[in-house]
Parts: sequence; structure tokens; C-alpha cells
Amino acid sequence: MIEIIPGNKKIIEPRGVKAAIIGPPGAGKTSLLRTMDLAHTLFVDIEAGDLAVQDLAIATTRPDSWPAMRDLACLIGGPNPSVPSTCAYSEAHFNSLGGVPPWLAPFDTVFIDSLTAAARVCYAYCEQQPESFSERTGNKDTRATFGLLGREMIAWLNQFQRARDKNIIFVAILETVIDDFKQPHKQIQLEGQKTARELPGIVDLVVALDFIDFGDGDPVRSFITTSPNPWALPCKDRSGRLEQIEEPHLGKLIAKIIGR
Repeated sequence: MIEIIPGNKKIIEPRGVKAAIIGPPGAGKTSLLRTMDLAHTLFVDIEAGDLAVQDLAIATTRPDSWPAMRDLACLIGGPNPSVPSTCAYSEAHFNSLGGVPPWLAPFDTVFIDSLTAAARVCYAYCEQQPESFSERTGNKDTRATFGLLGREMIAWLNQFQRARDKNIIFVAILETVIDDFKQPHKQIQLEGQKTARELPGIVDLVVALDFIDFGDGDPVRSFITTSPNPWALPCKDRSGRLEQIEEPHLGKLIAKIIGR
């Protein structure tokens, strides 16, 4: 059934921000939780790197396997009617988990730390699946493993997109690599290339958190939100409401985008 949402209803319906916060190790990505409303934020601690926020009284979940991460995405995003009942995120999958969980209601924001760690867990899962082995020889097929990894990660990310009324924040490591021409460039650190390549097309924002030197030799911790930028950082602002450089305060950044 096709539903037409009137324009006046669309304007007032709740809409969360879907963002990837990328930055080098030590930039303070996890510490951005200190700028959030803790009573309404769920911390998804995948990489067990919560030392920087160990004193925060924040609701936390620690999924330790790829099936557990898929279950969490299914509960948060709800059932996807476009997938068969035998697939992850289907209505059958959602119902098997008990339907809408009562614990989800208080949370406006889901902070996932980190996408880099999630991709590693996903890869470990994918390389054990039958698809990752050659039917003819029984040997591992690395290309098939990375193909499955890409499909699993993209489906997982898109499932979180279905939670329209919630802010979904993915944290990921930003690394500097040297290409074949000996030129450095910055990219998101993820297993495989498909997820990193398609991530900007899935989320609303790709925001870099880094220390920027404005020429005085005293680097300032900042959000960089748009591309192109002088630092060749892979950023994106779909909202069009942000300056290229913003205060590194995640709560204020979200409020600026959604208008409250």
C-alpha cells in the first residue's frame, strides 16, 4: 500500500540525525558522550573502549557477536517489510525478539562505538559462513568473504536508518594512508572497501573530529563538517545547516540540525 504523507504532517514528524563521527585515535570521539543528555542516550559499546567515560551514568549495551548486533539493529529500526521472512530484519526476526522493547522508549540517541570495531566483528562472522568457502575445493574464498561482509554491513547500517525518530551516531577511526603515488590521504578505517565507500550515501552527516592548526602552531579540537575543505577530510553535511567548522559538542550539533 502506498501512503501519501501530507506536507504539513511531514514537517512536524520527529526526525533524528544519522551521523558518522570520524577521527584519529585519541581525538576524543567517545568523550563526545559528555556533551549528550545521558538520560536519553544509549551507549553501544562494541570495542570495550569506555575508559574515557567510565564515570558517566549512562545506559550501556555491549553486543559481543554479529548476530547480537543484528538483533539490536532489528529492535531499534523495527521490522523491514521488504525482506523475506527468512532474512535478518524481517518481521519474523523482529517478532522472534519480542517486538518493540520497552527499554527503547526513553532513548532519543543511540551512540555506536565503533563502526570500525563492528566491521571487524562482522568479518569474523562472515569468514565462518558457508558462502566463504569454495564449493569445489572447500578452501576459504577471501573474495566471497569480503562480498558477504559488504552486504551484511550495508544492510546493518540501513536498518538503523529506519529509526526515523532517533539520532543514530556511528563512531569510526580516521586513518592516513599512502597511495601508489606516495601521496597521503585520509579515509575511514573499515574492513573491506564497500562499507567505507557507501557510508556517506547512507548517513546524513560525516563529521571529522580532529585537531586543526589555523597557522599559529596551536591546534584546536574541532568538528569539520563539509567537503571540500583545506584538510582533505572526507566530510558531508546533508542538512545544509552547519558551518564548515563547528564546536566539538555533539549535543549542540544535533540541536542545530534538527532545530531544537
